Amino acid sequence: MNILVVDDHPLYRCGVAFTLQDTGMDVAVVECPSLEVAFRRLDEGLQADLMILDLQMPGFQGVDSVRAVRARRPEVPVLVLSGNEEPAIVRECIDLGAFGFVPKSAPPDQFLAALRLVLSGGVYLPPATLSVAAPVTRAQQDAWSRLGTRLTERQRQVLLGIVQGKPNKVIARDLGLSDTTVKSHVAHILDALVVSNRTEAVYALARAGISIRDLQAAPDPVA
Repeated sequence: MNILVVDDHPLYRCGVAFTLQDTGMDVAVVECPSLEVAFRRLDEGLQADLMILDLQMPGFQGVDSVRAVRARRPEVPVLVLSGNEEPAIVRECIDLGAFGFVPKSAPPDQFLAALRLVLSGGVYLPPATLSVAAPVTRAQQDAWSRLGTRLTERQRQVLLGIVQGKPNKVIARDLGLSDTTVKSHVAHILDALVVSNRTEAVYALARAGISIRDLQAAPDPVA
């Protein structure tokens, strides 16, 4: 498993790399002091299972670093590390397709929990962010517990695209579907999660601790 650690602060970057290597997982850590170096390694053929990205990188402001990765390398899952844990910033990163957000003030066990969840196909959000969201209803709890039986394999693929921040047209192109079919799948997914929009869907997965890849669904190769 290859993990890119992209951070312009050597001490913090080395600390993250050490933590990863001390997990007991079979991990090859590639340290990158800039996004340019990370992109170069990827362009050279490095297959990355995850990019751990410092939000504030040289040459980028706000969430532009996340936006750049999602635009150039949308196939690489991104886990954001940041000293800024304002809910609006977290939400914007998730809107752009980050698979998780961990504050730099988080203890090691929280970082490892986020790492394992993201690598398993889940979405991780800091507890403080989830605590300011609307309370979970009983209907949502019931729906989330049955999600695996309510989504087809194709809808699970569409849900993955939603988590990755892809618009419907891109999801349609990637899956070889019409825009209308994807729109129908998205509507069903929102209904299954008992939410009203795509961002709420991603938050629902995080709050329920659901891993997309572990959802049980019947094969649906045609729809």
